[in-house]
Amino acid sequence: MSEQVQIASGTNQNMTTAMAERLRAVPILSTVPEQEIRCLGDGRRVHLQVGDFGARQGEVAHFFWILLSGEMRIYQTLPDGREQMLGIVPAGTAIGELPLLSNTPNGANVRATQPCEALQFDEQQFWNIMTACPEIRKAILGNMAHRLQKFQSAVVQQEKMASLGTLAAGLMHELNNPGAAAVRAAAQLRSNLMRMHQLTAKFSKASLNDEQKRCMFELQEYALSKEKPVRMNSLEQSDAEEALAEWMENSNVEDAWKLAPTLVSIGINSSELECARSEFPGPFFSDALSWLEALVSSMQLVGTIEESIGRVSDLVKAVKSYAYEGKGQKQSVDVNESIHATLVILTHKIREKQITLEKDFAANLPVLQCECSGLNQIWTNILDNAIDAVSPGGHIRVRTWEEESPADASISGSKSRHYLCITIADDGPGIPLENQAHIFDPFYTTKPVGVGTGLGLGIVQRITEQYGGTVTFASEPGNTEFRIRLPRQRD
Repeated sequence: MSEQVQIASGTNQNMTTAMAERLRAVPILSTVPEQEIRCLGDGRRVHLQVGDFGARQGEVAHFFWILLSGEMRIYQTLPDGREQMLGIVPAGTAIGELPLLSNTPNGANVRATQPCEALQFDEQQFWNIMTACPEIRKAILGNMAHRLQKFQSAVVQQEKMASLGTLAAGLMHELNNPGAAAVRAAAQLRSNLMRMHQLTAKFSKASLNDEQKRCMFELQEYALSKEKPVRMNSLEQSDAEEALAEWMENSNVEDAWKLAPTLVSIGINSSELECARSEFPGPFFSDALSWLEALVSSMQLVGTIEESIGRVSDLVKAVKSYAYEGKGQKQSVDVNESIHATLVILTHKIREKQITLEKDFAANLPVLQCECSGLNQIWTNILDNAIDAVSPGGHIRVRTWEEESPADASISGSKSRHYLCITIADDGPGIPLENQAHIFDPFYTTKPVGVGTGLGLGIVQRITEQYGGTVTFASEPGNTEFRIRLPRQRD
């Protein structure tokens, strides 16, 4: 306890009727019989001013508190010196029981944000209450379980927000690329449309005959029938473009070297253009090919715009799925889609290090029936660690499958269970043997200060266990693999 705490009265004070009434107003004590309320008569009344500490992180715990009035704040000091808010302690709340019960140092700081009045119990008094007063013991343990649940949810959410913050710059880069591509394509499309308008006006004044119209119509039909560009290797494409450009130059076509790549991309060669050369004498042949190239290019630019917008939509969908997964009641989750959404968000980091990503997603993988909360945090934390661990050009492997665990013959009525299994492996240097026993410990990190919080793998383990599953790992130089095993449906 802080030396700034002012003692209002001595220990072992008698329980007054007024104090008993105040304690009955404390929510967790509202159902405790009056005779047990008097178990709290040995509490010491203390007053804390704004800024006074009730507990300091890392110090040995000595006291249990019942806050009668005022408000306190619980926060942790992270390894990099930042303060992480964990919650508010309002009047009528009991705190301090967890470190006393677990015989561990205080896990967080508790500090007054308003003038506070509290009943304070030392260790001996606390254990006397827990031993002799069963209804108060039940109330204290129930309150602790409720607060732990809220604390875990808050930590998971804070880690999720921290992950999204870390990924924000990469997401902006990912969104900018397709956005810029769409803008460039739209500008080129506008130029093509203007060129086609000018050439169409020129053709209308030339009064094309039926053969010329037929030839143009057939070329147009051929171009529009090619939904996708013809795939060639680099050497084949270069040879085809050079051959067509030379043929067009010999036929006095203007800008032959500019027109050739677009026409070759849909499989047009000189034989397909013979009818146009025979039907369009002089400069009209050059105009006809320019019009055809503008049409082909415009269709390809529309495809680029569609692809770019689709990419933006995929990113938005992935972020939405990532941010909102776990909202609502019990639901069905496609694990493959959940991992895919996380990979989309992490694409920029994978691309920057030129990492080869191998995905082996089981077809028809059953959905996971659960009350979803933070599932994507499992994939994010493990994948992010793997990306950081591998060298540029390294490999990451993700695999999913279903397996059945046979019934336990020693348990009557036992049934087989189905599990969804996920492995995430990388070819990085591995986790040193001396660190392996600690990687799931809260705040344990081998990353530089300010880079890692040490919360990631601890949260992975906590969330997996909340699903009734397990997370294990094996690591050696060149191969680190995490394996997550989740029951398809909770009992």
